[in-house]
Amino acid sequence: MNDAQNTDTDDRSWLDKLTHFISGTPQSKSDLEGVLILATENEVIDQDARSIMEGALSVSDMQVRDIMVPRAQMVSIKTDAEVQEALPQIIHAGHSRFPVVGENNDDVLGILLAKDLLSLLLDRDQPFSISAVMRPAVIVPESKRLNVLLREFRQNRNHMAIVIDEYGGVAGLITIEDVLEEIVGEIEDETDAEEDRNIRRVTDDDFFVRAQTPIDDFNDFFETDLSDDEFDTIGGLVMNALGHVPGRNETAVFHGFEFRVVNADQRKLISLRVTPLAVEDD
Repeated sequence: MNDAQNTDTDDRSWLDKLTHFISGTPQSKSDLEGVLILATENEVIDQDARSIMEGALSVSDMQVRDIMVPRAQMVSIKTDAEVQEALPQIIHAGHSRFPVVGENNDDVLGILLAKDLLSLLLDRDQPFSISAVMRPAVIVPESKRLNVLLREFRQNRNHMAIVIDEYGGVAGLITIEDVLEEIVGEIEDETDAEEDRNIRRVTDDDFFVRAQTPIDDFNDFFETDLSDDEFDTIGGLVMNALGHVPGRNETAVFHGFEFRVVNADQRKLISLRVTPLAVEDD
């Protein structure tokens, strides 16, 4: 009797799901993700289109703090810097926009566009001041939703924002490219350095690591010997340690590291914060 009831319940469950798919009116984000999977399996859309749609869905759940360039990695230009001092720094970094700061990185005064220095190529003797050509800086809190920020970037035609923490200090910066990469994947051009972009140092003992990072690359960076016999990526190891697809801020501790989930969707891990743990002396 119980088995029959369970079978009836399972049948109704599948029928309900099928009805949602056919009706074209998903009732939740989970339903919508199911529709995308079904559409891919039926070759209505390809895998690339599905990935972009899923990326757009995940961005609505993410905050600026999840993907910002941390303060320690900001390349800033001093407002009183001479051209001979600023140009080598700009050329070496290869960015198109730079925060302009006063005494330190907490004192952001504006944004310098590298293209605004092109006139110097025609007239090296012209008077030049960074403070005279810099643009106003856009300031956003690190808790701001990425989908809201992207809309504001488009409406206001801005490409970079300075991120502040709850105390008003500068926590980092974020660009429109950072947000778009969460939707469409990594955007590289001919100026991007051929280096590992999957692991970024946030502080001396805190690292941002993309879940897709190959275990071999993780081992090379941290000088460890994590096994890649069963899994290819660091995200696979973390999911195995937890036994499920974890949610944001869940942590796993193994092999001398704490892995905290920064972002994940219902199917996979996206990014992690990794902290090496101090080894206690015997």
